[in-house]
Amino acid sequence: MSLHIESVGVGPPLLLLHGWALHAGIFASLLPALAARHRVHALDLPGHGHSPTIAPYTLDAIVDAVVDALPRDVGVVQPLAIVGWSFGGLVAQRLAHRYRGRVARLVLICTTPRFVNGAGWSQGVEPRVLAQFADELRVAYDVTIRRFLSLQMQGLADARATLAQMRVQLDARPRADAAALDAALAILQAADLRDAAPSLEMPTLIITGGRDALTPARAGTWLASAMPAATHAHIADAAHVPFLSHRAAFDAALAAFFDARAA
Repeated sequence: MSLHIESVGVGPPLLLLHGWALHAGIFASLLPALAARHRVHALDLPGHGHSPTIAPYTLDAIVDAVVDALPRDVGVVQPLAIVGWSFGGLVAQRLAHRYRGRVARLVLICTTPRFVNGAGWSQGVEPRVLAQFADELRVAYDVTIRRFLSLQMQGLADARATLAQMRVQLDARPRADAAALDAALAILQAADLRDAAPSLEMPTLIITGGRDALTPARAGTWLASAMPAATHAHIADAAHVPFLSHRAAFDAALAAFFDARAA
């Protein structure tokens, strides 16, 4: 059972991994610029968009499904770059750890090695936040997804326009499978990739938003300090979706990273 993947452009391979409840269409506005210099593979994660779900729905199973969906030569003939946003950033970290020989570089956008607070970690959200989403998802799917999108805009100056753009993109593909979303929330509750961070030695760009209510910027600061070859681009006025709300600053950070690595 293969995941839905769309490939465009010519150049070194680049994989796009989206966040919880969304799909690869969220990156549509980025594709023209990225495809001018990369062979871009935009993938719907299991149970999202056009991709079927998987069982069991675990982080490692997702990673394996993503790798299996890629063309056979990707990451083998030429190492892969991965751009992971939010939940997709967690998948990207795990993939880079397990398949590190196939990953050349990472871009981690508004993500974290551990989404919830716990022992020795206060750079996340309280566990009750995700638990509440799980409870609400089971009784009011549409309301919960819309509230989740709104939470991503919290603190954003021009939230209405960005939120409208996200809603249009969300509705362009089938709704995510409710059971997959519930299982993904369980992953977000339990996953802790902090121990793996020092072993991710590939060049990495970490992009954070100063107003991000879901993945606080200090989580990105921690990652930047823990990963040996990481650089940190902080967009102070951005919330959780800087590639939509603060496109100029986001593009500048991305271009500087890829240009520096190409030199």
